[in-house]
Amino acid sequence: MKNIFWFILILYELINKLKWHNEYDFNKVIIWYISRGAPEGKDYIKGNEIKRVGKKFLETANKYIPYHRILKIEYEGKIIFRK
Repeated sequence: MKNIFWFILILYELINKLKWHNEYDFNKVIIWYISRGAPEGKDYIKGNEIKRVGKKFLETANKYIPYHRILKIEYEGKIIFRK
């Protein structure tokens, strides 16, 4: 259980940094996640689709994505996080 706590904390901090730090453009962020409804079992969202960075999930206009489903995060086409 301890490992999932640190995993979520790291993702929360990383996504907040990308969203709020002047050095980054959140529109250049792509987050890949496990999606049971997608044909290949995974899907992605772009930074500008994220309405809220919660403590346990990301909120978009029509879905909630728990951090434990995040597979990787890209910034300007480069992978900056991979599960």
